[in-house]
Amino acid sequence: MSAHASTDANTCNFPGCDRPVPRGSAPGRPPEYCDLPEHTRWRAWRERQRMQRDAAEQAPQEETSGSTPPPPGAAASEPAAGGAPVSDARLRADDLLTRFAVQAEQLTATLDAARRAFGTMTDPASAEAQVEAARLEAARRVAEADSARLEAENRRRQAEQERAAAQEATESAVAAAGAAERMADEAVTARQDSRVERDSALARAASLEAERDAAVAECNAGLADAERRVQEVERHSAAALEEERQRAQRELAETRQQAAAEQDRIRTALAEQNDAREQAEHRAARADSAAEHARARAADLAAERDRLSADVERLRADSEQERARMRSELDSQRAAAERGLAEARESAAERLAAVEDARSQATLRAERAEQQLDEALAELRRGRAADDAAENTVDGAADTAAEAAPSGKNPDGGAGPADGPPARSGGA
Repeated sequence: MSAHASTDANTCNFPGCDRPVPRGSAPGRPPEYCDLPEHTRWRAWRERQRMQRDAAEQAPQEETSGSTPPPPGAAASEPAAGGAPVSDARLRADDLLTRFAVQAEQLTATLDAARRAFGTMTDPASAEAQVEAARLEAARRVAEADSARLEAENRRRQAEQERAAAQEATESAVAAAGAAERMADEAVTARQDSRVERDSALARAASLEAERDAAVAECNAGLADAERRVQEVERHSAAALEEERQRAQRELAETRQQAAAEQDRIRTALAEQNDAREQAEHRAARADSAAEHARARAADLAAERDRLSADVERLRADSEQERARMRSELDSQRAAAERGLAEARESAAERLAAVEDARSQATLRAERAEQQLDEALAELRRGRAADDAAENTVDGAADTAAEAAPSGKNPDGGAGPADGPPARSGGA
């Protein structure tokens, strides 16, 4: 204890260590030991106890090696030297008691910290609330995606209506040859606008699908096992969606090319009609030929109208199939999320059972440590009782010898021999 008292406040309190103690920025008790991990309060106490035991063991050896022959009256003190094992046992018992107290305190603190950590980590109510909130958020985003998809469907229908109006304009162009070019241009413009609307609707649908994927990813963030399955489903869905998008883009490019070619052909035909009309004005003999050419052009426009109607029906069927496929994917993803939630609940229950098992084992260890502490206390009491009995026995024997020495008799009442027990030095 003197070594600890003489240690500087800025140096380590571990015996024999002169390393500086780092200054702590946190409030509270300042640190007393250096940054070495083995220099702790418990190990410093053990080192001081070891040094005291070594000093106590070396002192009797030095006294024995440098002592002179004992005086005649020193024989009476030899029974007290026989009590050294009892004193050593008492020191060891005190050491064990201190160790048991420190270990019991550390074990109690560790058990409390483990109980709090496991309780927070395996709280089923918190985990279920977090998963339920993520699931509701995903459902809300899926509903928004469905609403946006319905809006795109309405716009597509509106585009189809505009396309029908363009077809009617084309039919009126057949009836009025003079206004055929203007009506054809309006039909082409309306078709391009409808395709632009369709492209924008597809882009919005793709954006909503991306938001849906993000919502599903957020929903499955707290579920480790379900996340892997959902990611696989998303990869497959993304691949299928990319393939479908590429196919739609290819078909759209082909349709645009066909429309451009058809527009060029219509313009060429209209130019031919203009030439025919000019020739009819200059040459009345070719009027019948121009009329026949106009009838042929009307037939071509009717065929174009039928082809456009077939394209509209095909696009409608493709849109219905795409919507059905997306709904099926959403249903499968909802089922996967529900399965992940069930697995998470089972995992939480298993972790809770493991925590309860660890808690029961820790309780058994604490009870066992308390039992060992009680046994050590009982052993210490027995050692102290034996020490007191030995001291009483030695004192009684010394008193008996002192009383028998003046009369020259043994304790049994006979005459004492020459080698009888000597008198105690200093009197009784």
